[in-house]
Amino acid sequence: MSDAPHTNRLAASTSPYLLQHAHNPVDWYPWGEEALTKARLEDKPILLSVGYSACHWCHVMERESFEDESTAELMNEHFVSIKVDREERPDLDEIYMQATLALNQGHGGWPMNVFLTPKLEPFFAGTYFPPTDGQMPAWKSVCRALAEAWKTKRTDVGKTAEALTRLLREGTERSQQGPLAPALLEAARTALAARYDAKRGGFGPAPKFPRAEAIQLLLRHHAQSGDEASLDMATQTLLAMGAGGIYDHLGGGFARYSTDAAWLVPHFEKMLYDNALLIPAYLAGYQASGEGRLREVARETLDYLLREMLSPEGAFYSATDAASEGVEGKFFCWTIAELEAVLGPERTPQVAAYYGATEAGNWEGTNVLHTPRSLEEVASELGLEPRDLRRTVLAARKELYGARLHRVHPSLDDKILTSWNGLALSAFAAGARVLGEERYLEAAEKTAGFLLERMVRPDAGLFRVYRAGQSHVAAVLEDYAYLCAGLLDLYEAGGARRNLAAAAVLSERMLQDFADPDGGGFFHTPLGHGELIIRYREGHDGATPSPNSVAAHALARLAVHLESPDLHEVAKSALEGYGLQVQEQPRGFCTALAAADFLAQSPLEVVLSGDKEDPTRRDLWRAFNSRYLPNTVVAHATAPDAGDEELPLLRGRAPSPEGATLYICRQGTCLSPVRDPAQVADAMERALA
Repeated sequence: MSDAPHTNRLAASTSPYLLQHAHNPVDWYPWGEEALTKARLEDKPILLSVGYSACHWCHVMERESFEDESTAELMNEHFVSIKVDREERPDLDEIYMQATLALNQGHGGWPMNVFLTPKLEPFFAGTYFPPTDGQMPAWKSVCRALAEAWKTKRTDVGKTAEALTRLLREGTERSQQGPLAPALLEAARTALAARYDAKRGGFGPAPKFPRAEAIQLLLRHHAQSGDEASLDMATQTLLAMGAGGIYDHLGGGFARYSTDAAWLVPHFEKMLYDNALLIPAYLAGYQASGEGRLREVARETLDYLLREMLSPEGAFYSATDAASEGVEGKFFCWTIAELEAVLGPERTPQVAAYYGATEAGNWEGTNVLHTPRSLEEVASELGLEPRDLRRTVLAARKELYGARLHRVHPSLDDKILTSWNGLALSAFAAGARVLGEERYLEAAEKTAGFLLERMVRPDAGLFRVYRAGQSHVAAVLEDYAYLCAGLLDLYEAGGARRNLAAAAVLSERMLQDFADPDGGGFFHTPLGHGELIIRYREGHDGATPSPNSVAAHALARLAVHLESPDLHEVAKSALEGYGLQVQEQPRGFCTALAAADFLAQSPLEVVLSGDKEDPTRRDLWRAFNSRYLPNTVVAHATAPDAGDEELPLLRGRAPSPEGATLYICRQGTCLSPVRDPAQVADAMERALA
């Protein structure tokens, strides 16, 4: 039993974010029939407040307003207040974020506070509001004004709500159909180049986000065109992020974004999705450039996820908070005195010089560790041999990480999301292939096993959320799309047929529940998905890749694996559903353009055949994975199996007495089988010519 003075209905939730608000004096409801019925019966407007557990300004607004008795009294009197975890209910978040953007000249974010009629139509929306009036109206002032408008200007409120809902509905229903010409890949590259920060990497001014999908598009453009500038933009951005404070130099992994243009001071929360998306980008950058630091960052980030974000069941938690002990970044930052307490006076100047730490600090009197100069530059300045400084830094890193473990940790959002774990499957599959480490494949197989066992509903659909032993909340498109893509990546990395079979089953359910029968893009919610004012869909990338585009790309890959022209056409139609928008703003559709490029280019069809324990097979696999080849499908034949004949790519390619073999085909033409690892690079060149 809690000894808190207040307990509201959120106490029965499993969401860490909702539980954070369970003892507010606000009479919060979770989204559901009880709250919606209360609003209708009492004719009260709904206050829908949306956030997530690692959201800094969500915590600030809670502390300033939602924990305040007088503010809660005002809210309880005039509104039915509903709290939503945006990570549990992206469907609600997407719909009402569009309303927020429309009402605030394109500005949105979290916390998101939207006022709805009992019919769920929005009439006012904003993000963070302070406790006192100033440059922004105080939260109490907003609540009083809207309560008064509901009483005295109901007709005007109703007109606003109806007009805004009509706008949202039209945005979803309006046809944006159009072809995705190959030239759009070049157009996106040009648009990214126009925003590229040649001095510090990344795109646009502060705040800077680690746009993995843009980096992947530039690498793809380089692979297609040979354009060195595209490779340079991608590589320099990856290197700059890996050197900046947005990267955790002691523990590995990336924070959500940088508050400045130089990648120095992050918003310190660490999200599973950012790290899962950046790992394949770093590995692809390493393949394309040969830059060893990119490989190191990818490995360190994979190891961070295994060490700090892995649940006992084998799936990955969602996020860690930006703050600890009420102070943002306190867990991650260091003063010189704190460094010296761990390292002693002799080593501290060397380590501080390498990590850019000073007595004055680089952020609020403390230091965000970063590496603004190369180890060789710092060694030269200090009069040291680089190998000696490297030895000192590596030892210090372990000691500082060990000391940091004794600090108060940021809170952990320990819910497991199907979609983000699907992204993690792709990351660990890429790690296994490019880094050649079996432990990453084993981790991914365990994650896939958990998802396919615990996140599949009795009706064969998916759950979205797992926490505290419970799987719940019906999955949305991104869950199906990301998991389908992750299972395909895992199949191509290790050859386990069950993963391909599971991806095929998910694709069928995705088509059944989310496809538009009239063609075009997928809806984000399945048929019959509760009480929503619109059935939302969109094609551009956001903080995570477009679910529509990921679904299309997965279907296009399955079309090759399963020899299915129908899946190819569905994928093409899903992408072309946003063709006009892509033409207008190509850099916002990087994932769509990657999928369209796959469809436009005949992919390489590669089969690795042979005993898994055969050293030659391992060498062939290593040689093949050393090169960046974005438009490729891979299958594995590891033993004579009657089931092989059911998979088009494996027909006639059972392991041969002549030893391990790499088969490479494209556009219906196959090269001579390759059995010498030294010949793989040449074979790839001939296949791509």
